[in-house]
Amino acid sequence: MARIPDAFIDDLLARSDIVEVVGSRVPLKRQGKEYAARCPFHDERSASFTVSPTKQFYHCFGCGAHGTAISFLMNYDRLEFLDAVDELAKRAGMEVPRSENPRSAQQQDDSRELYSALDAATKFFQKNLEGSEKARSYLDGRGVDEENRARFQIGYAPDGYSGLRDALGKDERRMKLLDRAGLFSKNDRGHVYDKFRDRVMFPIFDRRGRVIAFGGRVFEKDDGPKYLNSPETALFHKGRELYGLWQVRQANQKIERLIVVEGYMDVVSLFQFGVTQAVATLGTATTPDHAELLFRNAPDVFFCFDGDAAGRRAGWKALESVLPRMKDGRQAFFLFLPDGEDPDSIVRKEGAEAFDERLKQATPLSQFFFDELTREINLGTLDGKARLAERAKPMLAQIPDGAFGDLMKQQLAQLTGLGGNAQASRPQMPQRAAPRTIQPAAKRSLVRGAIAVLLQQPSLALTLGGKHHFQGLRLPGVELLLELLGLVEQRPDISTGALLEHFDGREEQASLHTLAAQTLAGDEAMWTVELHDAVGQLEKQLLFQRIDDLNAKQRQQGLDDTDKYEMRELLKARANLRL
Repeated sequence: MARIPDAFIDDLLARSDIVEVVGSRVPLKRQGKEYAARCPFHDERSASFTVSPTKQFYHCFGCGAHGTAISFLMNYDRLEFLDAVDELAKRAGMEVPRSENPRSAQQQDDSRELYSALDAATKFFQKNLEGSEKARSYLDGRGVDEENRARFQIGYAPDGYSGLRDALGKDERRMKLLDRAGLFSKNDRGHVYDKFRDRVMFPIFDRRGRVIAFGGRVFEKDDGPKYLNSPETALFHKGRELYGLWQVRQANQKIERLIVVEGYMDVVSLFQFGVTQAVATLGTATTPDHAELLFRNAPDVFFCFDGDAAGRRAGWKALESVLPRMKDGRQAFFLFLPDGEDPDSIVRKEGAEAFDERLKQATPLSQFFFDELTREINLGTLDGKARLAERAKPMLAQIPDGAFGDLMKQQLAQLTGLGGNAQASRPQMPQRAAPRTIQPAAKRSLVRGAIAVLLQQPSLALTLGGKHHFQGLRLPGVELLLELLGLVEQRPDISTGALLEHFDGREEQASLHTLAAQTLAGDEAMWTVELHDAVGQLEKQLLFQRIDDLNAKQRQQGLDDTDKYEMRELLKARANLRL
């Protein structure tokens, strides 16, 4: 589908009452013009989470969480962007505009048919489970009760090559659809047959609870691969999906942690014993997309692997994927189980409480990182310390700015004794160099003040009538201010929340949210005057900057006729300013 137009998003946010959206999920109390609550995104005793009906956005002064009604649904209900837009549009009685491209409309129809085919296959497998004593006995033996069979919609693919095909492949069109859904295989002679045969079937759900693929488990270990997954299809990309995530979302109003395990049965068994935060990667190593998905749903992630060499390699692969996503407030842990054990067997032997105790003893990412890198390095020698620094620095450079990254670099410095090197001191460089390169504080506050006014009430930009001429002024924040003015001029009805949404994922976002969350003194009339004064002052500064530039050019190489004419006009303008 094509990108949803900005105008629709603005209109949707304007018609959506963020107080109503948040208040239906979090108890809000009125405080003056705003509403307050204890933050739903971190544990706190006092209410530092505020919702502004005028600005149409929320902000937590404790953990920094912020956004619009769309981002609240994404973070609280753990929805994807398009799903959050759909949810809001449904509440507002609006139709989300879809692409006018006929191919895109056709793709949507194709997707609906694929979902329908996969749903039919799920029901077929479930029905066959009811009629298979072998499959039911297997699940009984693994302790999977009826509730969890229903929760995960577990089924059974019958033995034989054409059970599914005969039941659902009624015509050529249905056959092609089932094939595109990844349910058929083809031999060298072109003969089509069921991909899943004589296996316990685990449907894989997307983030909206729709079946997009399957995993099939054999009964005996020597009967082909233990797990067989659907191939990649238009709906299913295994590096982006987590088995069990849909069930975790349904079982937990607030997900405090996620436990990443390797097999479908590990997830089901943990649920069976009341550990309802387990997910599994789908026969692949933890990818960056997995890491992003995990942290979008929970602040703490536990990777639970076998304790053998393969398990530690899987752990290291997971560490490589999560390291660039270790923003402050996120934590990752690694639990390696005894030889021959997996989460399924451990939770059966020891119970949920003992498994929880193991999780509490899990190795933090920081410890696992340095333990692994120093495993075969002698830190008693200079060569060993140099080798550790060489291996660690590129990886630590991937950690987002913040306390965690600083502490990891400090730990490396302590281990290697290289605390004074350029790499370790680099985070301090901008602060030491700052007085020589940035403008005086008064000039910074002029731009900052204008931005604060615009964030308080974006429509005030329209009072300038598009007349602001300070493009090219070399002051911090000028380009950002011009971008904000341009956005309001293009989208006159834009709210503060929608304005901030435009900067989602950009480095300016956090500071803009902080400014927007502040209560600005005065009223609309005072803010209008302040904005006009700021623009006027910036235009004057641009005039003086241009005069200084021409004076510098004259000293270095002289001025041509065009430059001299410009200088005369600039000097006249300066003289008029002083009259």
